[in-house]
Amino acid sequence: MFLPLILYYLLLMATRSRIGLKLNGDNILSVYHHWDGYPQWLGVTLNEKFNTKDKVAELIDGGDMSSCDSNDDWDRKELGETRPLYYNERGEKTEPRLDLNFDDYVSNSNAGEEFVYVFLPEDNKWECYEINHTYDEDYNITDTNVVSKSIPTAEKAEEFFVQNTY
Repeated sequence: MFLPLILYYLLLMATRSRIGLKLNGDNILSVYHHWDGYPQWLGVTLNEKFNTKDKVAELIDGGDMSSCDSNDDWDRKELGETRPLYYNERGEKTEPRLDLNFDDYVSNSNAGEEFVYVFLPEDNKWECYEINHTYDEDYNITDTNVVSKSIPTAEKAEEFFVQNTY
């Protein structure tokens, strides 16, 4: 009885996020990212591996994903090197989403995202924001709180994990 409950929570729990690329004007093209969306992992990974407009565009072009840097494929077979694990690979039709501006980008993040990232090509840098929605009794979003978060260096993220691991 205990093991299935653990498996249930492991499969259910994630830190959901969105990865966006600011286009000309205020438009943002983005995809959903399921696992490890907090700045200490996803923010660091985006800074290290997806740090140019071309790399970000290629990442987003694949559609929604489980992870942008996975060790395993959908059958849990280890990959030779890490890569994005897209939902399209398992037959789902997920395309990038276009929002007209940052407010729409955050407001339309209604799949449980806790963090949103935006790559700014004019500055060649990532920005991270924590988002919290308020809902009515029918689970409609009534308000959204957005707080800018810093993305740590890899070294600071490692320190964070060491300090917060039992």
